[in-house]
Amino acid sequence: MVTRFAPSPTGRLHVGHGWSALMAQEMARAAGGAFRLRIEDIDGTRSRPAHVTGILEDLRWLGVDWDGEIMFQSQRLAHYQAALDRLRRMGLLYPCFCTRADIAASATAPHGPEGAVYPGTCRMLDQATRQRRIAAGEPHAWRLDMARAVARTGPLKWVALPFPYSPAPPVPVTADPLAAGDVVLARKDAPASYHLSCTLDDAAMGVTHVLRGSDLFAATHVHRLLQALLDLSSPAYVHHPLLVGPDGRRLAKRDGSIALADLRAEGVDPARLADELRQGRFPVGISLASA
Repeated sequence: MVTRFAPSPTGRLHVGHGWSALMAQEMARAAGGAFRLRIEDIDGTRSRPAHVTGILEDLRWLGVDWDGEIMFQSQRLAHYQAALDRLRRMGLLYPCFCTRADIAASATAPHGPEGAVYPGTCRMLDQATRQRRIAAGEPHAWRLDMARAVARTGPLKWVALPFPYSPAPPVPVTADPLAAGDVVLARKDAPASYHLSCTLDDAAMGVTHVLRGSDLFAATHVHRLLQALLDLSSPAYVHHPLLVGPDGRRLAKRDGSIALADLRAEGVDPARLADELRQGRFPVGISLASA
């Protein structure tokens, strides 16, 4: 078994991050496997080297120890580009010049598990128009033509395992990537989207079991499709509930949720905190989100 924890260096880790990292580590250790660490640092507008240092400090303080070298996404840009080139040669990518405001203003935009689904505006552009706008330097993302991609792979399934994790018989889940619409694989401001980078990196790290939040359940359908298109292995997935604060909102860096660094500054015993988190006991005001 190989598990991983993959934070983005856009702020300090909060209690929910620490809980997730501990669970992924415990899964691997209990099975005699390896626990890996990946830093998802390709968001040039928010990623900071100081936050990388803070993440490593927080994990070590909590007693989270990883195997092997840390993977940095910023060192894997050539791999992302190679995958994009491959998908482009398959005729599965197209440039998208729409802004978020354009998409939000579209009255025809359907909604999927993660909100508004891209209505396919730029998919309708002819090749000459696309080339002209790219040559003019117009900012653009690259989207996956989902209908074509699904037609190419045919029906797919992925493996879901229960939370709390147990080596129970896996539950096959029928993949439904069409519900996500034409997802972005290369952003205007980043060389790869989460969908593409996460899928490629998990395969490169040899990850066999992915433990992550239930908010990424829908993304798993897209990741299974990319695995099939790019001939990558498909790990098993465990989706855990999210942690929420006293107001019922999910813990998030941007909302100033309780940071591990704050608990350390208050003199909290990290070994005791780690034991409590393993047992599903959280600091006052934090609880599991209801289903």
